[in-house]
Amino acid sequence: MKFTQFLKITNTTHVIDISYADTLEMLRCCNESKVIYINTAFENTSVDENIYLEGFTLQERYAIYEKNKNQFKNTTAIICSGMNPGVVQWMAIDLMKKFPKETPKACYIVENDTSFYEDESLADKNTIYTTWSPICFLDEAIYSYPAFMQQHMCLILYKAVYDLQFKVTLGDREFAGCLMPHEEVLTLAALYNMEMGFIYKVNDHTTKLIKDNINNLGDLWNYPMKVLDPVEAPLKGEDLVGVLLVYDDKERYMYNALDNKEIFKEFGTNATYFQVACGIYGGLASVLLDDIPKGIYYVDELLLKTNSNYKEYLSFYMKDFVVGENKKSEGNLLDRIKE
Repeated sequence: MKFTQFLKITNTTHVIDISYADTLEMLRCCNESKVIYINTAFENTSVDENIYLEGFTLQERYAIYEKNKNQFKNTTAIICSGMNPGVVQWMAIDLMKKFPKETPKACYIVENDTSFYEDESLADKNTIYTTWSPICFLDEAIYSYPAFMQQHMCLILYKAVYDLQFKVTLGDREFAGCLMPHEEVLTLAALYNMEMGFIYKVNDHTTKLIKDNINNLGDLWNYPMKVLDPVEAPLKGEDLVGVLLVYDDKERYMYNALDNKEIFKEFGTNATYFQVACGIYGGLASVLLDDIPKGIYYVDELLLKTNSNYKEYLSFYMKDFVVGENKKSEGNLLDRIKE
């Protein structure tokens, strides 16, 4: 049965897509059926199957989507509202709106995911552990080049992602993460002329495993992979996501840190998946409860072009956003490289 037939038979009104399905194909089906569509990431089958695009897959998915998105006139869709995308776009826009007379020279999306087994002896030394799809993580971590945006252009560093680490300071919290391509960086940089990038750190076990195989990264695809599931064994740590706005003489930040034990106790999942659910909830509530004109939106466009109450819906479950200021600036990306 074709997906369009399924939509018709079931009288579906809204589709929430958290799969590997091709974004444009799903949009075509929903557009034909006049069904509202929400997803969490760019997916494109033709890009995934093209070995010549290795290293640049996200940029190609984005370019193909941008080229085709205006053909869909019969549906409303919110694209990339889930893990990071959506959540952090709201943070960035909200923080900039608080200080409208000051324009940052850079905006970095930051994430420090320390989630791991409380009993570390449960971990196998040669298994890749992540709090979400290990395959999708590896696509960012070893299958892509480090990338950032400047003057609305995507710039690529000809290095392995884990060859470089970049310093992040959020008040009394500090970490060093890797520069990876990510959806929200592309969409925000289309709207704002400033340097943008995504700095990401995962658990120490997986970080070490990748670094130990830095000269044989292709071998990691054959390693065992596992999602850290608190149903199987208790997890410690947290998933922190946020934004860092950089000025010449200071930095401003906003972040949310979700504790695995607290999230599992109340919602039965890990911190990362809960964060994804909050982004989906924000998008779904917007199209259900707000007067959103027909159209295709990223979350940043939803926030700037409509009367969406995305902020209220997102923060209904995802609470305790920390806002602060660093009294000095650590500079642009290349100034942040950790020796």
